[in-house]
Amino acid sequence: MTSTTQLPAGVTVRSATDADWPALKLLAATCFGSFRDSEVTAMWRSMMPTDGVVVASVGSKIVGMAMYLDLRLTVPGGAVLPAAGVTWVAVSPTHRRRGILRVMLDELHHRIIHSGYPIAALMASEGGIYGRFGYGPAVIEQRLRVQRRWARFHSEVLDSGNVDVVCAAEHAEELAAIDERWRERTPGGLHTPPAMWAEMLADRESARHGGGPLFTLLHPDGYAMYRVHADTDSVEVTRFVAATAGAHPALWRVLLGLDLIETIAVHTYSADPLPYLLTDARQVETLGSRDSLWLSIIDIPAALRARTYQADVSAVMDVRGPGLAESRFTVTIRDGNAHVAPTDNPPDFYTDLSVLSSIYLGAHRPSAFALANRLRCHDDRLLRQLDLAFASNVPAQVGYDF
Repeated sequence: MTSTTQLPAGVTVRSATDADWPALKLLAATCFGSFRDSEVTAMWRSMMPTDGVVVASVGSKIVGMAMYLDLRLTVPGGAVLPAAGVTWVAVSPTHRRRGILRVMLDELHHRIIHSGYPIAALMASEGGIYGRFGYGPAVIEQRLRVQRRWARFHSEVLDSGNVDVVCAAEHAEELAAIDERWRERTPGGLHTPPAMWAEMLADRESARHGGGPLFTLLHPDGYAMYRVHADTDSVEVTRFVAATAGAHPALWRVLLGLDLIETIAVHTYSADPLPYLLTDARQVETLGSRDSLWLSIIDIPAALRARTYQADVSAVMDVRGPGLAESRFTVTIRDGNAHVAPTDNPPDFYTDLSVLSSIYLGAHRPSAFALANRLRCHDDRLLRQLDLAFASNVPAQVGYDF
């Protein structure tokens, strides 16, 4: 145990061993409500560093776990950062409210920092937990449902065609190459390793969630995967990737041409242009909107220097949050690039690490946090410049859930 956080009485925090995994799978099923196939567990384990799994035990019983994946995250401008994808965080219902979660996460973050990751990421099962650890929601997604029978394209929308119905397993290399092109330009994009592709294309019954087998539409610059739910005459799009502007309407033309289907549902990014393609945008119903990818910036200078910006800024920023070696920085942005250095000069604006992490990919405006008094800036012109600077001309999307 290398974290300085006080351990609860009788609790030990340590690295997991191979012998722990049956207990970890049981704990995960207990806390998340379902058992995972052994092949799925093996896939996730293949993405974990050797020190990437922390367990909490009382005697011989494992009562908590937290782990991280070795990910590659695209940021605005196309740079790719190593990112620690925190996942499988759980505490047994027999040992809640004892400080075990904080001890495990403190230890896991200590290991992440020691390994040199500039940023950490997670998918939050509960929205009120991770802000105190410096995480903020950095990507927003929405769930759309289209009334297929009544959806018609505007005549001005170009039809590039070139979409084929294919067997995904026979086109695995093409799909992976398109996915790489997409994620290399998309903030929030994640590299999909071969083990994940193999698992996705295995199309296991446990992954169908009541739907049928996986269908795939392939365009030279995009693809869509979907399942038919025959009991409701509906389609669930499980993955939609468009690496160019032309691929997006081309794939949707084919999806909306599926006879005998009433509705098509998809999880997508909040700026998806689908409603603008149709003569009646009301045929696209928004069923909900929620956060997906959360980030916590670990190395502020490295992370801010990695992305590009849309406006010039010169300011001193004061950031408060857990584990920061420095909290005050001079930020000078010129011609899309940032120079960031620690300083003792008086700050021009104050915020906390969760807010900085939320605005990092461009999905949120700094001025929105200023209205909530979570970013304090008394210079309206500077606040407008921050809004412009942190915006992204490519909307943020999440590569995949983890």
